[in-house]
Amino acid sequence: MLRAGIVGLPNVGKSTLFNALTRTRKAEAANYPFCTIEPNVGVVTVPDARLVPLAKIAKTSVIIPATFEFVDIAGLVKGASKGEGLGNKFLSHIREVDAVVQVVRCFENKDIVHVSDTLDPVTDIETITMELVLADLESLTKQRERLEKLVRGGSKEAIAQMAVVAKLIPHLDSGKPALTLDLQSDERAAARTFLLMTMKPTLFACNVAERDLRNADDLPLVKKVRDWAAAHHGSEAVAISAQIEAELAELPETEAKEYLASLGVEESGVGKLIRAAYHLLCLRTFLTAGEKEVRAWTIHAGDTAPQAAGAIHTDFERGFIKAETVAYEDLLKAGSMAAVREAGAVRQEGKEYVVKDGDVLLFKFNV
Repeated sequence: MLRAGIVGLPNVGKSTLFNALTRTRKAEAANYPFCTIEPNVGVVTVPDARLVPLAKIAKTSVIIPATFEFVDIAGLVKGASKGEGLGNKFLSHIREVDAVVQVVRCFENKDIVHVSDTLDPVTDIETITMELVLADLESLTKQRERLEKLVRGGSKEAIAQMAVVAKLIPHLDSGKPALTLDLQSDERAAARTFLLMTMKPTLFACNVAERDLRNADDLPLVKKVRDWAAAHHGSEAVAISAQIEAELAELPETEAKEYLASLGVEESGVGKLIRAAYHLLCLRTFLTAGEKEVRAWTIHAGDTAPQAAGAIHTDFERGFIKAETVAYEDLLKAGSMAAVREAGAVRQEGKEYVVKDGDVLLFKFNV
């Protein structure tokens, strides 16, 4: 299962957000730096409004949503690349995740300790980015020494990798994350073998005060983060209130919706964040529906029908014949599988078909 790591400076709301995301109290949330030492891991469900209507069509009460993991990682401070704070331990944990959700503080609260005297989320982002860049630069320099030996031995793979290293090192040395370097697809594949932290896709979570959630997208600090993320990281920012989300996580679903409505908010920020992180990992969902259950299955963007079949069982992929396919919207409009068949909206797709998000599939296979 793929993982998204929650990172940020101490006391920006990482653990509170993690508890809300996973609906647990696994992560200690306290008003002092480094209250998270070892990373906490939790499985989250991906909100998907298609599942309930699909369950009604299939006449089943069993709904199984897609899931993936979030990891709450200890706070990072300036100098982490040199071992400050929990430095090396923090860095080792972030290397193990597939994507990064960086929580930045966009709220004023004199009662909550902040590592700096001023509230500036972009400066906080730049602090973390620089520490990761410096750690990557050190790691890549060491890897270059190993590759030089292989190049002298005539390794073609090492020669190709060294060409990428020659581009990456000056880019990192200028303070820019590896992900923003313009590389060809084969070069990017080579770069991933270096396990650089700044090569991981990154999403920014702007943690706002409870009173500001309704108009969070209009807050100057949130706009500042969003503009910086787009310009310097090619990524997006999602506004959330970790404190409100933690309160919502304690309520039954109906009461949670009523509470959100009283705040003038239509959807929980956690739902938006989970979906954004899911897509950040280039994950997509196909659906299956029957009397036994309705289920959302996770695949990678670009996966073919046999690969999607393999998400259910390896035998399905090995003996794949075809995929009976209908778009969710067509099925919803028709109201039943029988009606959608009569409308001619069911397609028979073969091995080359690239599955689309929201496809409802029935696999035919023979093993």
